[in-house]
Amino acid sequence: MAILNYQPPTDPYLDILYQDDDIVVLNKPSGLLSVPGRKKEHFDSLMSRVQAVWPKSCVVHRLDMMTSGVIVMSMHLEATRHLNRQFAERTPTKYYIAIVEGHLANDTGEIDFPLIVDYPNRPKQKVCFETGKKSLTKYQVLERFSYKGHKVTRVKLTPITGRSHQLRVHMQQSGHPILGDRLYAPEPVIALTDRLQLHAEQLSIDHPVNGQRLTFYSQNTFNFDN
Repeated sequence: MAILNYQPPTDPYLDILYQDDDIVVLNKPSGLLSVPGRKKEHFDSLMSRVQAVWPKSCVVHRLDMMTSGVIVMSMHLEATRHLNRQFAERTPTKYYIAIVEGHLANDTGEIDFPLIVDYPNRPKQKVCFETGKKSLTKYQVLERFSYKGHKVTRVKLTPITGRSHQLRVHMQQSGHPILGDRLYAPEPVIALTDRLQLHAEQLSIDHPVNGQRLTFYSQNTFNFDN
């Protein structure tokens, strides 16, 4: 999907949760790319902003442009290698908060749909039981309520695998698309909010130098007062 009228937020320009000589942890706002896009007007991104301050910093994982929340970057090559290895081996743990359409029937559960890129409609992903890669998401209902005449659910999502758009596709395929999801939700669900209601609230990693397990948290600011 093309980026139309890209106007990333600038206040704050960088929301730093933690920083030392080896890593920097940030709270990425919705509407900001994690890395620069191909066009020059899409250069502004979390990576370009951080590298303007720390030129040797590097992205080791990403959040979708419209997803907000906790993201870690390395500050030098050895930290980059260590963190890349962690994410490849799935040792970091994280969870997201989402507001989805409808009331989930069960309080907890798992969504296990294999995913693959939908090539004619890139960057969209799709479920494919023949060629898709294993994808697993655990969920926990936090709150069921109504908003603007729609039944909605606040849900904690824990991705066990890390496929592109995994949480968005899993919720959509389960019949509960995330509010504001312009790729996967129907128009009435998109129109309920001005942004994708998906926030990376907590991330735990091993420090790339001293090995200490660190947990970083940024509370979601979703406001659903009727």
